[in-house]
Amino acid sequence: MRVFVAGATGAVGRELVPALIAAGHTVAGLTRAAAKAEAIKRAGAFTVVADVFDAPAIRQAFVSFQPEIVIHEMTGLSGMTDYTHFDRGFAATNRLRTEGTDLLLLAAREAGVKRFVAQSFCGWPFARNGGAIKSESEPLDPDPPAEQRRTLEAIEYLERAVTGSRAPEGVVLRYGSLYGLDTGVLDPAMIEQIRRRRMPLIGDGGGWWSFLHVKDAASAAVAAIDRAAAGSIYNIADDEPAAVKQWLPALAAMLGAKPPLHVPAWIGRLVAGEHMVSMMTQVRAGSNDKAKRELGWRPAYPSWRTGFAEIARYYLARRSAA
Repeated sequence: MRVFVAGATGAVGRELVPALIAAGHTVAGLTRAAAKAEAIKRAGAFTVVADVFDAPAIRQAFVSFQPEIVIHEMTGLSGMTDYTHFDRGFAATNRLRTEGTDLLLLAAREAGVKRFVAQSFCGWPFARNGGAIKSESEPLDPDPPAEQRRTLEAIEYLERAVTGSRAPEGVVLRYGSLYGLDTGVLDPAMIEQIRRRRMPLIGDGGGWWSFLHVKDAASAAVAAIDRAAAGSIYNIADDEPAAVKQWLPALAAMLGAKPPLHVPAWIGRLVAGEHMVSMMTQVRAGSNDKAKRELGWRPAYPSWRTGFAEIARYYLARRSAA
């Protein structure tokens, strides 16, 4: 099939383009940075250099390529390590999830695209009550911390717009917290914060997180092309959701660092904000049962422990060689 990937040079897009080509699809990749176009071409895909907010350029790209499938993997989170000002840090991503989604959907309808797959998020948006592991049918947070409200509104907007679309038919993939080499939770700046004990364990560390290797995010998107049910949402995460009090000290140990400092919740609230206390103590993770059952998808990295350890070893080797 002819697949158009928006965000082809992002953390997931870099893995997704070659995975699609390996699966026999013809691929075009969108990037707004001309300097990154060569990477898409080297992967074997057609290159489209344009800003998603340039509606005429996107329409022309769709007319030229005639995609049957569009996959929306656009975010604006590269290098983000300051989560204290959460909504401000996510502002570019929130615009991509709202205006960007609308523009891609409109161009897809005009071009006769059959299916539209979009990236969302699995984890802190869930309601902070009930069980620790949530399914897709369970509600999102009706009253999130103030610092996360605009970001949750953007996530809800994307999910409504995509699952409500019939032409093209929409599918949403809620990714767990992404990681990979120099990416996401294991971005070099984040690793240094953990090594220097600048990411403390707040409160009881009882907040639950879902993790996902970028390679597994890509394989789920490939599976969603012809296996996902129209109008559906899928949690895409590994098999081992973990509380902060489990994964943060474990990651520090893998990096050869001392255990994270412990900060009482009331101090965390004063220094980092209510939303950071919530992320450490109250948030819920997601179950991947539906994705396994309906998409036939299995993560190559079923546990964050394996994936984190692999990247930590590479990081330490690179650091010692520097």
